[in-house]
Amino acid sequence: MGTDSEDERSESSKKRAGAERHESREDERRFPHVPESSDDDDAVMVPEASGGASRSRENTDHAREGAIRTDGGSGSGDASSGDSCSPNTCTCGEKTGADAESETPQVATDGAGVANVDEMGELGDLEFTEPAENVSQDVDNGSPDARVGIPDGVDLETPEYSIRSQMNDIETPDEKTWFMELDEAVIDEGRCIQCGTCVAACPSDSIGIGDDGEPELVKMCTGCSMCWDFCPRGGLRYERQWKITGGDDNVKGAGDPITEFSAKVEDDWTDNAQDGGVVTGVLATLLEEGEIDGALVATESEEEEWKAESYLATTTEDLIENAGTVYNQTMALGNLDLDQWEHKLPDKSWDELSIAIVGTPCEIEGIRALQDFEWDYQAQNEGIRAVDYTIALMCTKNFNYHSLMGEQLEEQRGISPSEIGKMDVLNGKMMVYDHDGEMIVEEDIENFHDAALKGCDECADFTGFCSDITVGSVGSSDEYSSVIIRTEQGMKAWELTEPNLDYHDLEDKSAVGKLQGWDKKKAFESLERPFDPDAPRFIEYTDHAENYGTALNPHDQGH
Repeated sequence: MGTDSEDERSESSKKRAGAERHESREDERRFPHVPESSDDDDAVMVPEASGGASRSRENTDHAREGAIRTDGGSGSGDASSGDSCSPNTCTCGEKTGADAESETPQVATDGAGVANVDEMGELGDLEFTEPAENVSQDVDNGSPDARVGIPDGVDLETPEYSIRSQMNDIETPDEKTWFMELDEAVIDEGRCIQCGTCVAACPSDSIGIGDDGEPELVKMCTGCSMCWDFCPRGGLRYERQWKITGGDDNVKGAGDPITEFSAKVEDDWTDNAQDGGVVTGVLATLLEEGEIDGALVATESEEEEWKAESYLATTTEDLIENAGTVYNQTMALGNLDLDQWEHKLPDKSWDELSIAIVGTPCEIEGIRALQDFEWDYQAQNEGIRAVDYTIALMCTKNFNYHSLMGEQLEEQRGISPSEIGKMDVLNGKMMVYDHDGEMIVEEDIENFHDAALKGCDECADFTGFCSDITVGSVGSSDEYSSVIIRTEQGMKAWELTEPNLDYHDLEDKSAVGKLQGWDKKKAFESLERPFDPDAPRFIEYTDHAENYGTALNPHDQGH
């Protein structure tokens, strides 16, 4: 027995010597050597490069140092103890090779012992587990204040969510008005007139234009109240704006004009213009004289026939191509972000820019009010400051595009938008013509009431009291436009354009006055707040809510 033991030790010594020479060569090749796993339950387990037993992060750190053992042992085993293992038997307490093969190796998490490198250092293919379908990561640990999945010892230095929980219990002051109030009281109630003033007023660019042509929140509202204050159907007391702009007569009668005419432009292109083509004639003259760099007008959408969109005309050709009236709103003031027109205004400094705007009376009320206050309107600021000429179109009401063109004309009357060459609202009639000039619809405008914007009923401003120039068809014969000059700026534009016009005294002043009176009567019946031109310009949301029955702080009620 003693001889056998000595022989075994001798043989063991030879094996160790051979192993040392082999490991020396392996050390030169720097293949990863992975010790066996420790008994530390808290250690992060990673698979050996050879596919054997798992190892701990602590032992992995030793492996990175390249310390190759030369005592013939592995892990914590002591060769002098006499313990030895074969691939399928174990006397040291570790698992057998068979046990190891029955387990799925864990994925390495620390970068050592790369899972697709074999014991000879050869790279193999990585195998990925297919992700589960329709299963979300479970991050609910029962507390909204706790962060999930943060490594030990890492401080993210970010606020907890508890501040939000605390804020939910704080009542919002009534005097702080959010876009949500505007949404509740105006947009959701169908009273939005799509003027775009709220978009232009927002100092954080938080309001955009939705696919339905109405304002919508595109990022967090700051509660500055400006969208509410400047909305002509919300916080802007529009009759007070008339008085600020034009004096007492704007409230009592049809305004206080400097002069009035029936006029038309004598040129071939007027065949496609509305009535006498005066708006296009005035704008073209201002461009030619260098008074303006462009005019914000309406154009027909390339995707949807007879749908109006904002367009910055910078040439006479632009203006002539877009002559005529399209009976739906363009959110004009929401398109005063001059960056979108930069391609049409090369080499022009924003602070030197001068533009004209053509719009409905409510749009002109909005731009006038915005210009009265020195405030940074962010993306729209340069555009608001650049507006030097305003032209209002006489307007009793405007329409929702889809309701008018789709439901009323196409579905109920069988008239496709592609058949329409011109539309007009005159003498209480909706008149639609084909491309040959033949009238295909002539009906009372009341028949189209369901397609009209509800908020138009509250407007008492038929002739655009806040504008420099008002243009329309009421009060003049066919092919002529009725023109009202209201300001010195309007008079300047008229004098420049006069040589290109055929004009005479306004043919029927009473027609304008009567329709203005009818419009006011309609508005007084529809307004649910007092009409008071001497009251403060801005209406508090609390006062509006009291008159209209809308909710206070709707966001506190799960709006």
